[in-house]
Amino acid sequence: MGLGREARVSPGGVLDVGQQALAAKAAADPRREAARREEQALLVRLRRGDPEAFESLVREHQDRLYDFCFRMVGDREEAHDLVQEIFVSVHQNVRRFREDARLSTWLFRISKNHCLNRLKYLQRRGRGRSEVYDEVSAAAIAEGGGAPPQPDAALDVARERARVQRAISQLDPDARMLVALRDIEGLSYDEIVDITELPEGTVKSRLHRAREKLADLLGRFEP
Repeated sequence: MGLGREARVSPGGVLDVGQQALAAKAAADPRREAARREEQALLVRLRRGDPEAFESLVREHQDRLYDFCFRMVGDREEAHDLVQEIFVSVHQNVRRFREDARLSTWLFRISKNHCLNRLKYLQRRGRGRSEVYDEVSAAAIAEGGGAPPQPDAALDVARERARVQRAISQLDPDARMLVALRDIEGLSYDEIVDITELPEGTVKSRLHRAREKLADLLGRFEP
């Protein structure tokens, strides 16, 4: 009755907000569709064995995958080796990619498997190098885009990021993975569900526990 009519004409009302959200979604949809078409075109080239397409894939994703691997294993050399192995796996298996997820999500799924396997291998070998943090490791964590900060500020940033990484390394691998995917890489829950192949509720509950544990660890480590 009158409520529905008022909702349609009320300036700034609930329906107006809803219409704004729909308009924003409609504006975003063409961008997502364009990205999907570009990804499909890249996949066609990859499956044909186009070396330039593979080089493009590596350039676009290698830094992000390296960051994820470093967060998982805590060692630059191991992370570098892992990224190389990951792209070898991608090259070998791209024709079998079922397109049940975005290409970037598939890359993270492969990365997750490689990282978890490497952590098991290092544990068996007694080489838990992720627990060792020196000035070089701190500097590696501090690297990032944008204008470089002043030397003192850069050192503070490096130490803080090393502190966070040290705390992350104390989490069990599955918890570490969820924190890295959600809180560092900024992936959506839908993407994390595709990567981990866990129910969304399980992802959220485990992530909540991981964050609580991480906060406790950070409280123990001096800044």
